[in-house]
Amino acid sequence: MQINKLRGKELDQLFKSVLSLKDLEECYRFFDDLCTINEIQSLAQRLEVARMLRDGNTYHKIETETGASTATISRVKRCLNYGNDAYELVLERVKVEEK
Repeated sequence: MQINKLRGKELDQLFKSVLSLKDLEECYRFFDDLCTINEIQSLAQRLEVARMLRDGNTYHKIETETGASTATISRVKRCLNYGNDAYELVLERVKVEEK
């Protein structure tokens, strides 16, 4: 599993930091300090691409609505099909929380 290649002290600290955030405002503040606007938007775009792929949208529609490249869409699709099921996990949890 590729996830084991990621593990380490610095990433543990990062992930624990994210998990310690209490609300959206704290997330906005932390990620604004941590990442560039483009990096944050790229992460959000990938999550939206995953949602749209899961909902059965075409590459063309996803490209048009998100501005994502076909390479990004393909990468996300590969993760959906062969990854760690993390997109699905998060999308299901967010869907439940929105209700």
